[in-house]
Amino acid sequence: MPTYAISAWRTCMPDLENVKKQAKQILRWHREQHYPVAAQIRKLLPRFRGMPDSEILAANFKLSDAQEMVARQHGFDSWQALKVGLSAIPREVKLPLRKVTLVAAEPQLLVADIKTSCKFFVEKLGFSIVFSYGDPPYYAQVGRDGVRLNLRCVEATVIGSTVRDHEELLSASITVATADEIKMLFLEFQSAGVSFHQTLKKQPWGAKNFVVKGPDGNLLLFAGPAN
Repeated sequence: MPTYAISAWRTCMPDLENVKKQAKQILRWHREQHYPVAAQIRKLLPRFRGMPDSEILAANFKLSDAQEMVARQHGFDSWQALKVGLSAIPREVKLPLRKVTLVAAEPQLLVADIKTSCKFFVEKLGFSIVFSYGDPPYYAQVGRDGVRLNLRCVEATVIGSTVRDHEELLSASITVATADEIKMLFLEFQSAGVSFHQTLKKQPWGAKNFVVKGPDGNLLLFAGPAN
């Protein structure tokens, strides 16, 4: 096993029981027809390459297949190689203390129709589609500059629109760097015919913000400095 791989394994310290649980979870997802696992299977197991999700989920998929997936996820060619690799790694390793840096957040918005929501973000808010998954799509990501928003399709409204509006329950908060930019962004959205829950407003805490209301009632806060 390469030195860099051993170093990575020492950091997360996996053990045989944990990887067994991972394999059983993958098998359970397949049996439950959990669509996202189909993409993982297609990516990691060559014999499933090129197959659509429906065929992968209908295929004969055994625990040994799930174990092979887990092995490949951790850089090994087979389940047996993974077990040998685990046995070669010291169980007691002292790691240097360091501060973890969080680099990004991706809020998840619940929507009734992925295509409609993507169209809103692209045509009204100037985002682009990062990816759209499923046929029909049930999950997607849209982005603009450094912002990423995940869209998940749900059959029923989780929070009623009356409660959401009255309590101003935000689905995401997005910031810009300057007072000029927040005004420019508001004017951009206004000219695109966006529906506002709150128009551009100076707040007592030294910010200017406005709230956009999406087609599913999601409230999106856009904020910047007041001056």
